[in-house]
Parts: sequence; structure tokens; C-alpha cells
Amino acid sequence: MAEAVANVVQRIYAVMEGDKDSLDLSNCQLTSFPEGVFQLLRGVSDNIHVISLANNEMKAISSKFFSTFTQLKEVDLQGNVLTKLPDNIAELQHLTAVNLANNSFSAFPDKLTEIATLERINLEGNRIAGKNALICPVVNSDVPKITSFSLFSCFSQQRYPWRNCPTWRR
Repeated sequence: MAEAVANVVQRIYAVMEGDKDSLDLSNCQLTSFPEGVFQLLRGVSDNIHVISLANNEMKAISSKFFSTFTQLKEVDLQGNVLTKLPDNIAELQHLTAVNLANNSFSAFPDKLTEIATLERINLEGNRIAGKNALICPVVNSDVPKITSFSLFSCFSQQRYPWRNCPTWRR
């Protein structure tokens, strides 16, 4: 555990000291986003455009996360145990890509349809099935820029990119 904490601190200071626009806290054994990180990154949070929290053990993301990192363009949350996203993810006006692969979602996170800038959504390896998998019309009507959408292995062994779903054609 001490090694994991040291790893997180080292990565945070690398962002603060170098003029980086990305924060990589993947593979850090996190169960939640550390409260202290919000304080440490307070002065540079608007400069962070990419965050990876991939391959941790996170069960939830707090609304404070998205209200702190308001300039995010890409967020990678793959490989956690998330079941939902906070509603304020819809307030991210610059978000273009969200990777939610290999989590525990059982339904499409509806708030993603409110993000007009979103281009790529990855929900591979979740538990989305049945009527919850039939989201073509929702995405088609509300997210005009989607170029890549994947539910591979959620409910079948077929990849569903944007252009292959008849209701998703532009």
C-alpha cells in the first residue's frame, strides 16, 4: 500500500512541476479518487485535459471529480468496478472521449448523451444487455459527433461502431 501511495504522489508532482496537461493514475490500486489530490491540483486543475484512472478498484466517481477537472477532453476509467457516473459529467463542455470498458455498468450512462462534443465512447466488457443495449436512437439524436462507439462483448461477440448501426448513420 505504501508503494501505491508513493506512486500516486510521484505522478501528481510530475504534473505540478512539469507543464503537463495529463494525469495518469492508472494501476495505483485506488478505490476512490484521493481527496488530497483535489487540494494538491487546485492550481493546475484547469490545465489538465486528460486523466487516466484505468485499472484501479474504483466503485464510484464523485461529482467533485468532474466539477474540479472541468477542462477534460479525455477520461479513461476502464478496468474499475463502476456502475454509474455522476450527473455532472454532462457539464464537461470539452469532453471528446470516455473509456468505460471493463467496468460493471448494466445500462448505458444516459448523461453521456448530453455532451455535444463527445466523439468516442467505449463500453466494452460491461454488463449491458437486453433493452439496455438498444441505445442507437438515443445516441443518434443527442450526440451528433460520435465517430466511435463500442459495446463489444457487452451482449454479443460483435463490435458496433457508429457506421454499422443503421439508425446511427448521418
